[in-house]
Amino acid sequence: MSAPQTKRIKTTDDAPYELIYWPGIPGRGELIRVLFEEAGVPYTDTAKTAGDKAVPLVLGYMDASNTGDATNPPVFAPPVLKHGSLTINQVPNILLYLAPKLGLAGADSDADGLFHLNGIVLTLLDGFVNEVHETHHPVATSLTYEEQKPEAKKRAKAFTEERLPKFLGYVQRVLDAKTSGDGPWLYGDKLTYADLVLFQCLDGTTYAFPKSVGKLQESGKYDGVFKVYDAIKERPNIKKYLESDRRALYSSGIWRYYPELEE
Repeated sequence: MSAPQTKRIKTTDDAPYELIYWPGIPGRGELIRVLFEEAGVPYTDTAKTAGDKAVPLVLGYMDASNTGDATNPPVFAPPVLKHGSLTINQVPNILLYLAPKLGLAGADSDADGLFHLNGIVLTLLDGFVNEVHETHHPVATSLTYEEQKPEAKKRAKAFTEERLPKFLGYVQRVLDAKTSGDGPWLYGDKLTYADLVLFQCLDGTTYAFPKSVGKLQESGKYDGVFKVYDAIKERPNIKKYLESDRRALYSSGIWRYYPELEE
């Protein structure tokens, strides 16, 4: 006897987008916000609109008693995206869902190109989000940074000297590849969500490790990477967003600045 089919989730293009994330920090939610901002698509951001209810709302999704609903399994952690009757989490999953709908998946959004873009984005998230986070929490997320400072120094040294150049080198190789095209963009000679993710990843990593990123930029080995960053920063919608109060300031979260980690 075959297993029963899960009820089909209905979404409509005109349904509102709702982002659920921690208030007060850019964090992983910022990787989703930059897509909405570039596309000029209205969205609700509970980090900005829910006030005192923002944190309880996030915790409610994470609670062990939350088992989802008839069409959506429970989520593990934010960011969470709600669109119509669909509820999903995990940054790469949300990005993969949004990119075609927002016109940010390139010319081949229905073919192999979307999976090439996803591969690029997953690598960016590995290097500039996950590994950056582990420089200040190398032992356990349940411990404070101060409780794992010696380990953090070792991890940060390995990241800035070995891993950061390796990931920047990969991005430069993507830009040098024939699949990049003639423009400054990562894939298909057209702005895609991968370029926006690169912008946020590099912006956060520069905040966390300004000396290390600055030194690598000055080397001239990664000129194409920083050219993409500069091009995104000057795009009208992104520029307006960066100057607005919708853009959360760096503090805690994924990208943190501890001067001693660059000593």
